[in-house]
Formats: sequence, C-alpha cells, structure tokens
Amino acid sequence: MWISDQWKDYELLDCSDGERLERWGKEILVRPDPQAIWKTERRAAGWKKPSARYSRNSSGGGQWEKRDVPGSWQIHYGELTFNVKPMNFKHTGVFPEQAANWDWAMDKIKHADRPVSVLNLFAYTGAASCACAKAGASVCHVDAARGMVQWARENAASSGLADAPIRWIVDDCGKFVEREIRRGHRYDAIIMDPPSYGRGPGGEVWKLDENLWDFVSLVSGVLSENPLFVLVNSYTTGLSPSVLTYLSESIFTQKYGGWSESQELGLPVTASGLALPCGASCRWECR
Repeated sequence: MWISDQWKDYELLDCSDGERLERWGKEILVRPDPQAIWKTERRAAGWKKPSARYSRNSSGGGQWEKRDVPGSWQIHYGELTFNVKPMNFKHTGVFPEQAANWDWAMDKIKHADRPVSVLNLFAYTGAASCACAKAGASVCHVDAARGMVQWARENAASSGLADAPIRWIVDDCGKFVEREIRRGHRYDAIIMDPPSYGRGPGGEVWKLDENLWDFVSLVSGVLSENPLFVLVNSYTTGLSPSVLTYLSESIFTQKYGGWSESQELGLPVTASGLALPCGASCRWECR
C-alpha cells in the first residue's frame, strides 16, 4: 500500500461504521466512507461536534450539516496550496490519499534531466497538475466540467503557479485525446483519474470496468517516443491493483518496455494506527 503520510494540514483522525472523521486545517469534517465497515468505538472528540457533517438520505443523495465552517479555506501540502470547499456528494475538492502519487510524479519529473510535458486527464481541481508544474513540467489539464477547471486555476494561483506553463482545457477527455492524436501532439507523461461511472457528451454511458481498456489504449497514442511515466487511478472497488498492472503491462510495457507497479492507496488513521484503503493506482515508468 502507498500511504500518504506526509500531510500536516490534513489528518484522518478516525473512521468507523461507514464514516471518516477528518481534520482539514482547523476544520473537523465527518464524511461517508463505505470502506470503513468496522464498528469500532468512536473515542475521538471530534465525532460529537464536528465543524460539518455530510449525511446520506434515503434517496441516495445527501447534504452537509454545517455548524461554523467557512464556505472555503486553504490547506497546504509542501509547496502546494489547495482551496477546500464542502461540495455536493461529500467531496471537498482534494483527495488527500493522492499525495503519495504527487510525490512520486514530482520526483520523476525533477530527476528526468530533460523538459517533461504532462497530460492530466479527468484532472478535477488540479492537484496533480499543480504538483507536476511545481516540479518543472509543462502541463495540459483536461476536464469536462468548466467549474472544476476554474477551481484548478484557483489552486494553481494559490500555489504560486498562475504563470506556469499549464494549458487549461474544458473538454471531453476521449474526444480531446482523439484530436491530439490527429494533430500529432505527444506527451512524456500521462495522468488519468477516470470516473467509475458517467455519461459522455452524447449521452453515452461510461463504466470504468467496461471502458478502461479501450480508453487507456487510446491514450497510449499520445505518448512521446521517449515517455517518462503513466499514472492510472481507480476508485472502482471491483478493480484490484493487479488488474491495473495487467492492463498497463499489456499496453505500455509491450510497446515501450519499462515496468508497472500497482498498489492500494491509503491514509494513516490516527486513532488506530492502521491505514484506510482509498482506491488503487498503477504506476508505469519507462526507466
């Protein structure tokens, strides 16, 4: 398991009975987490009076019950600064477990000893884009949601990257990649965080376990002749890390050499000293 244990402004205080208790800067949040199936005793004080709690309702949605939490605030990870906002469907705009991948990508870029171009697909609020740009890469950030791209630009500005070489693209990721292939544009590194389920611009249904092979195969067409790495994230519980390795080895290693490694991502839990699993990632690197 790759554990994101270098945070100072984020802490997973406890998790139990389908919820996690978290510290985001000074704010204490309670959010649903289906992985926390255990029913351990909730001794941490924050359970009783959190700053905000996201509660599910019977229809499958939910809402925030806010006491005294601001509309947005900032947290820091190393040289990066992110704007946190409690938003629909329990999210805050940052997936803290991804910090282990930010560190890995930054290290690969810093030690590449050459200019590196990164394509970040399903790039959300831009944490990985900011990390790669901070390490010295040029970045193409692509997400279909205009609001998320604007949020990503705000994160870049807060991280001192307002003038960094980042292209901000609002587009369907598949359609964008197809056009990049036709245009002959290539990238040295690719990061992708495809959703478990979604709908395309024409109403077509996306299911990760059914569409990931075709999408990753397509994306391999925009890798440069001297690629550095590919990072694939998955939050679909039915796909094990070994599945991601098999996919990566079949597509990238067969063509370029190199090797793949996949692991669960995890966050350390202060109350128990254990780690909460938070999805899986596959890292392919050419050297």
